[in-house]
Amino acid sequence: MSDETWPRVAVLGAGAVGCYFGGMLARAGAPVTLIGRPHHVEAIARNGLWLDTLHFRERVLVAASASVEAVRDAAIVLFAVKTLDTDEAARSLAPHLAPGAVVLSLQNGVDNVERVRAAAGLEAFPAVVYVAAAMTGPGQVQHTGRGDLIVGDHQGTNRSELERLAALFARAGVPCAVSDNIAGDLWAKMAMNCAYNAVSALGRAKYGHIAHDPRSREVLRLAVEETTAVARALGVRLPDVDLVDAAFRLGEAMSGATSSTAQDLARGKRTEIDSLNGYVARRGAELGVPTPVNRTLHALVKLLEEAG
Repeated sequence: MSDETWPRVAVLGAGAVGCYFGGMLARAGAPVTLIGRPHHVEAIARNGLWLDTLHFRERVLVAASASVEAVRDAAIVLFAVKTLDTDEAARSLAPHLAPGAVVLSLQNGVDNVERVRAAAGLEAFPAVVYVAAAMTGPGQVQHTGRGDLIVGDHQGTNRSELERLAALFARAGVPCAVSDNIAGDLWAKMAMNCAYNAVSALGRAKYGHIAHDPRSREVLRLAVEETTAVARALGVRLPDVDLVDAAFRLGEAMSGATSSTAQDLARGKRTEIDSLNGYVARRGAELGVPTPVNRTLHALVKLLEEAG
């Protein structure tokens, strides 16, 4: 397809998630610019983006830049920075964002859209991301599970815009649903993250192993139950499914995955644990909801992170 049939897309935060979804769009013909760290940008500019997925292995030619100014012509910005970089990235994005551009947050956690608004006065749509992906080298992404999105709008007033976004991803082979209850879907994903991220990092284990081990299954169950208790205390309407069972099934669907927290610790980088188990523990303390498992997982990851 020609460039004229696609909106211009910029990906702010060309890590595993940003490169996977940006790469899928570019592979389908969308004009995409990946914005990330210089060593990835240089490799992508030189050799293209290497996508090693469950379904194909292919080098995708895609523009790349180390400067946030590269968002200036984009009609859609995939906001895929780590949660600890949300505020700074939003402030850096604001002066360069084209009028009318759509910002979509592809981040872990439940409060990034609010943080983007508070930091820079920008409105963004939240997305729930289910993908197992990792950067295996400069400009190289390995995909080992799922690869689908749920998009939504807390105000419920932008259905047509969300439908256009979902159709864009669908054209690129990325399943994308539009939610009528994005807060509930974000918290359902938060429960999955609180179950797996820290356990994968602390146990140096893949999701499939965690989900099959009776001892770690019990930790998953408790982490999910605490997280859902906090969500309900906040007035969130959770999806009408058994989220503990969903967590076990996620381990099957993404059996080869290791968590982003595990990947960050292995590279000596700061993790997103404050926005995951740490967030649940903080909100639980405010609301009088006990969260001993989430508090413990958060504390142990922080010890490893600070020792790093």
